[in-house]
Amino acid sequence: MNQKKVSRLSRRDFMRLSAAAAAGITLSPSLSCSVESITSPMKRRFGRINFDVTTMALGGQGSIQWTPDDVEPVDIILKAFELGINYYDTSNVYGPSQMNFGKAFRKLNLIPGQSGYDKNLRQSVFLTTKTMIRWAKGGYPDLPSVRNSSHGDHGEGAIADLKRSLSQMFGNGDGTYPDGAWVDMVMIHNLNNFEEIDVVYRGLETPLDKDDNFGALVALRDYRDGTNITGLNPKNEKLIKHLGFSGHRNPQVMVEMIQRDKWDLLDGMLVSINVNDRRYFNMQYNVIPVAQARNIGVIGMKVFADGAMYKKEPGWSRVPDDVVRIVGTDTIPGKPLIEYALTTPGVHTIIVGIGEINDDPLRCQLVQNYYAAQIEADALDDNERRVIEKIGERAHQGETNYFQMADRGLTPPGNFLIEKTDKIKLSWDTSYAGNEPVRHYEIIRDGELLETVRHTPQISKVPFSFETSAGKEFKIVAVDAAGRKSATEAITV
Repeated sequence: MNQKKVSRLSRRDFMRLSAAAAAGITLSPSLSCSVESITSPMKRRFGRINFDVTTMALGGQGSIQWTPDDVEPVDIILKAFELGINYYDTSNVYGPSQMNFGKAFRKLNLIPGQSGYDKNLRQSVFLTTKTMIRWAKGGYPDLPSVRNSSHGDHGEGAIADLKRSLSQMFGNGDGTYPDGAWVDMVMIHNLNNFEEIDVVYRGLETPLDKDDNFGALVALRDYRDGTNITGLNPKNEKLIKHLGFSGHRNPQVMVEMIQRDKWDLLDGMLVSINVNDRRYFNMQYNVIPVAQARNIGVIGMKVFADGAMYKKEPGWSRVPDDVVRIVGTDTIPGKPLIEYALTTPGVHTIIVGIGEINDDPLRCQLVQNYYAAQIEADALDDNERRVIEKIGERAHQGETNYFQMADRGLTPPGNFLIEKTDKIKLSWDTSYAGNEPVRHYEIIRDGELLETVRHTPQISKVPFSFETSAGKEFKIVAVDAAGRKSATEAITV
């Protein structure tokens, strides 16, 4: 692919176009959806992954999954390549999405072994797929709280999902795939509860029994490293470069997933983030800082709340009519929603599902979203972000994020314990933030403030700790940026 670099559309001109589009005004600018009019995209280093990712990425849902009769999903993918977008997301539970990527990859000469295979182009993009199967093998034990689903009803485990992805995107969809095919990352998708985490880490935290079942992570690691520790990779194939996970709902579960990763397996995290995030048990003050502290690549999703910012009632999309095919509205323009997500500290890129593309730049979702995503990570301060949050209140009174847990407010520190030897050692786990970040912890001894301990992201299961030489009764108080407090019960030594 020959990416042309041309003069950049000025921010003023782009804002004029965006405002006109929101107001329904038709202009005739020289800009079109053609690559000749688009500048090279802004990129950010993708956590500890040796890759510079474009701030705008293409999601595998939208019309790529729920395709309206008058939309060609392959053209959306091809247009994203023309724009220089280099991160692509899909999943085994996105219906025809992976097959549509496969059709586009054939047109782009991205099939290994195919005449004209463009290896350089393949190496220049980052392709992620996802599995919602928690077990490595089929025949998983009956645990109702542990999700195990995949389109195709193959009844097998996460490794079968991996091979299905490769077959659909690089093969013929019959379970086979060509030599030299790989995906850049496989994510354990949509984690919701602690029981699921227990399963995915089985065989890592527990003894590995090859004759029994075990979690997805240890088996996927074999396909990342070309090893056969589990017995599920007899050909010692290397089909994956990175492992990750995702979640929409519960940041506490996602924090647990990171804290239990003693092997640095998790290079990427896909997380919901939008202007209404702080109205819920939020991601931006809870799990994203933990991922950032572990230098994990962070991908934002649900920037438009799966369409609930616009025409759709809050709820999962199911059919083509659920797909948003407009470029913002006069009351809720898309540009600030994208800017908010990309100025959330720790976020590297955002995936956006595209409903349609258009030769008119004012109606071309890819072009409009692309330019909105050309923003530095620190371009907005907290006050500017609060102004943008007001826009989210215009959609369903701000209650758009059906996929997130309700706000719980600032929680007390967890697992407060006292150990007495020659000194008194206090230990506790992180508090979870409400709509302001946690700032510090107060150590209260015998009713008086003894010391403060700065809050930092708790990146492992090692708790916070504090030692003192004397005292009879202690408690720990979490304090957030607004000065609100939440305390443990007092413990007497």
